[in-house]
Amino acid sequence: MNKFFERRYVIGGVFITIILILLARLFYIQIIDDKYLLYANKNVIRPLIQFPDRGPILDRNGKILVQNNLVYDISVTPKDVKPFDTLEFCKLIGIDKAELDKQFQKAIKYGRSVQSPFEKQLSPQLYASLQERLSEFPGFSVLPHSVRTYPDSTAAQFLGYILEVDDKIIKSSGGYYHPGDYIGFTGVEKAYENVLRGQRGVTNMMVDSRGIQKGSYANGAYDTVAVPGERLTSSLDINIQKLGEKLMQNKVGSVVAIEPSTGEILAFVSSPTYDPNLMVGRERGNNAAKLYDDPYSPFLVRPIQAYYRPGSSFKPLSALIALQEGIITPYTTYNCPGYYWAGNRKISCYNHEAHGTVNLSSAVALSCNGYFSMVFEKIMNASGRKNIEPVYTNWRDSVIKFGLSSRLGLDMPNERPGRLYTAANYDKIYHPGGWRSSTIISLAIGQGEVDATPLQLANIECTIANHGFYYTPHLIKSIGTRNITRVDDTVKHNVGISAQNFEPVIDGMQAVVDRGTAAASKIPGIVMCGKTGTADNSHGKPNSVFVAFAPRDHPRIAIAVVVENAGQGANWAAPIASYLVEKYLTGTISRPQDEFNRIMNANLLPDLSQYVIKNKKKAQQDSLKKSRLDSARKVGPVKSASNKKDPSAKYLAVYKPKENE
Repeated sequence: MNKFFERRYVIGGVFITIILILLARLFYIQIIDDKYLLYANKNVIRPLIQFPDRGPILDRNGKILVQNNLVYDISVTPKDVKPFDTLEFCKLIGIDKAELDKQFQKAIKYGRSVQSPFEKQLSPQLYASLQERLSEFPGFSVLPHSVRTYPDSTAAQFLGYILEVDDKIIKSSGGYYHPGDYIGFTGVEKAYENVLRGQRGVTNMMVDSRGIQKGSYANGAYDTVAVPGERLTSSLDINIQKLGEKLMQNKVGSVVAIEPSTGEILAFVSSPTYDPNLMVGRERGNNAAKLYDDPYSPFLVRPIQAYYRPGSSFKPLSALIALQEGIITPYTTYNCPGYYWAGNRKISCYNHEAHGTVNLSSAVALSCNGYFSMVFEKIMNASGRKNIEPVYTNWRDSVIKFGLSSRLGLDMPNERPGRLYTAANYDKIYHPGGWRSSTIISLAIGQGEVDATPLQLANIECTIANHGFYYTPHLIKSIGTRNITRVDDTVKHNVGISAQNFEPVIDGMQAVVDRGTAAASKIPGIVMCGKTGTADNSHGKPNSVFVAFAPRDHPRIAIAVVVENAGQGANWAAPIASYLVEKYLTGTISRPQDEFNRIMNANLLPDLSQYVIKNKKKAQQDSLKKSRLDSARKVGPVKSASNKKDPSAKYLAVYKPKENE
């Protein structure tokens, strides 16, 4: 019996303890801690996303290239929508009934209880008329949002553009991006997305049963502040960028200018270009579709994606390699009768001009094909005519050190590597032992199986200007107030040629401008060293090419200009380059205005039919391939051009300038 009474007290004590604990917990929850009260109120809380301003982008002198304008996005939560005047709503936001139904069904599929984008980028004027009547449309809300604007409408391919994220991007972002967010899709916008995008904020608002805001939730205790993106200062000089675009209007090609002492890119012109403001606003989709279908490919970023045979601008490379290996000296001569025989192949000089006896410098100045063909054969046959493969491989390795046939590492997406055949490529074509120096003699003058991007051509000029080294080309100088330097940007990339070996080549390049093929483009008071090129083209006229740097002593700018289907380098590429160099070095253009206008106003667009036929044939092939894939995999049709894919990707496959072929 005593044991029974003892157990009763123990059990009673346990129950009393539990009751005291529960009472204490209830007291804490209801009196001290208001967290559960806040959670209970969440059914009347509406989180409003605060989109941060995207970071502006400036040129090297602080001139704004891209900044932000305020627009307004409409969102909808389908379960909160009550019957409303749809026609009046459509009128207020500038859409038709069919578009309203389409967007609403899309929102329902996304989730009836989820706030999702409905209509984007209303102007401040449209928003002002809607704001007064927003309470008539429960379930709909408006969020301010900044979009890009381009004050000078320039540097479109350099800057790139932004697009709204799709489901794939949202999924791959690990939860960072949400519907309605924007992301850098091309150019600098994509390369520096992480610093430009900023950080979203959230404001939690209390709303009543009609969705009308009644003040901040918990006095903002759970709000987060939007953090703007950081400012980027680019290396671009807007003055020569705009001048380059003006001179390249109605032409197909590219201009790249680099500061040799740093690798900073000063001009990045891709032509034809487009107004980057067309890729902003409610008409962006229609504008993009038109640009996408333009046969001249404005979305192609030619400075880093188009391939061109370098032509005569390539000639100094073999000469420098031969000098370094002791195969020739600056005084090695060749008696040019207007041609050169390589085996049974006759390599003619331009217009079969006989240059007489030339040495290295004069051969550069006169662009003597015979001299450089002779030098190339000396290199290739140094170990005997039949032992060409290892010699060619060594020569190719030396050329690659100048930045050809490999990506230079530009801080921009989708840079292409260029092309220079390997010995294995030639073995595959001619079989091992089936090719000789005469087989590949076109390489001596920058023709044949060698393609370079304009960026690579400009970088070669940096290397020559620096007497044997270059810095990795780059586009951005600073982020916010912090100067940035990628590790590779300060590394001297030496090409393995002694500095003294550059002097005779540079002597010849100065003579090109002083009294040679580019004499008409000489700049008063400035010593410019350059090389014209007339690169063969299987679609009509050759490409006009000119590469240069200036001044000779302590060079400040290196440049490459390519104008497709324009003929001699001296006629078009050289004067365009000279105007840009003079503008950068002096701030003015001193030569006659009428000659400047002639270059600027010339329409050198290639025959449209070659592009239309090429695109049509490719489209037919793509259509047939798609049909077969759809049948085999039983999938729906592939996405159209208007869907969110990089438009330049189309032209990497479809548009190939003839010098690639």
